[in-house]
Amino acid sequence: MDFGFGVEDEEFRAEARAWLAGRLVGDFAGAVGRGGPGSEHEGGAERRAWERELGRGGWIGLGWDSGSGSVAYGNRRATLTQQVVWAEEYARVRAPGRYGHIGENLLAPTLLAHGTQEQRDEFLPGIARGEVLWCQGYSEPGAGSDLAGVRTSAVLDAGSGSASGPGSYRVTGQKIWTSLAHEADWCFVLARTEAGSRGHAGLSFLLVPMDQPGRIEVRPIRQLTGTSEFNEVFFDGAVASASHVVGGAGNGWRVAMGLLGFERGVSTLVQQIGFAEELAGVVRCALDSGAAVSDPVLRDRLVRQWAELRVMRWNALRTLGSSSGGVGAPSVAKLLWGRWHQRLGELAMGVRGAAAAAGPADWSEESPYELDALQRLFLFTRADTIYGGSDEIQRNIIAERVLGLPREAR
Repeated sequence: MDFGFGVEDEEFRAEARAWLAGRLVGDFAGAVGRGGPGSEHEGGAERRAWERELGRGGWIGLGWDSGSGSVAYGNRRATLTQQVVWAEEYARVRAPGRYGHIGENLLAPTLLAHGTQEQRDEFLPGIARGEVLWCQGYSEPGAGSDLAGVRTSAVLDAGSGSASGPGSYRVTGQKIWTSLAHEADWCFVLARTEAGSRGHAGLSFLLVPMDQPGRIEVRPIRQLTGTSEFNEVFFDGAVASASHVVGGAGNGWRVAMGLLGFERGVSTLVQQIGFAEELAGVVRCALDSGAAVSDPVLRDRLVRQWAELRVMRWNALRTLGSSSGGVGAPSVAKLLWGRWHQRLGELAMGVRGAAAAAGPADWSEESPYELDALQRLFLFTRADTIYGGSDEIQRNIIAERVLGLPREAR
């Protein structure tokens, strides 16, 4: 496969680069480099405003027109390689961490693939304008990587549905590890709509408004980094319109699995560019401390990290460029980057030695120190092999669905 970019791609790159350079100034200059993993708490107001700025520029929803021949929601038309170009330029200038990526990269492609035209017309414009933020209601305390164990229920109101409207569901249950639920306007929820159903059957994919005081409660989960971008979400009879069931009642498993297929698309390349920045920081630290010169084992680990990151990039480009990436491709990608990123965090601490465990000289009980970037990297990466589908689940998917091995005993 040819991994190069064409003339039109480079013209698109110049346009993207110029737009970003002209916008990441003034009110937005302070948001540069803020809001990455483990730092989602930073610059909230500026980053919400930045989403709207992206929307005005037409940079949200690149590629939504694929297969339709038109751009209907205010977004730009862009080929797959141009989407990669935008992602690279965005990461290169350390533009603010995205608040709207869940709506743009997960829900929107799902609505385009499984939603009705009415659902697309209702929800895609708000995402494209950067005005409506979404969160994902999948995992539960007893159903994390194994989503077939979902117990949150959605019951159709008795007597609901008439000539005046389609009726509504009442959603009751708990979701956990819900990224940015404290900022989101809506949540797409996987819930059990068929009483007594088990496993994959009887699930539905519902769109639920978050502004329901007394019916939805969001509780932040404080992490090792001291931040709390993850949340618990409690639904107590929350209302969801029956017209907001995507893919039809009882088809939630198919829709949910389709969404997970979008989770590791072009955004994987964005993630890798961020990884490259982090690796560069670790290398600089190793050079400044002299460890890169005095410790050949550590130097070898640094080179391995660099080489493995390049391999991940080629693998991501190969998968994106293939018309049939294969059911196991997302699982392979997750296994690769999860452990790679954990090793990088460990390497960051190894480069600094004992100093990695120390705070600044002016630390006091009254003024506890903030974690620096490398300390936050180490602590946050402890979760990389768990969230987004644990390594164990990814290996099961590869074994059962790709290699055809016997299913694990339940």
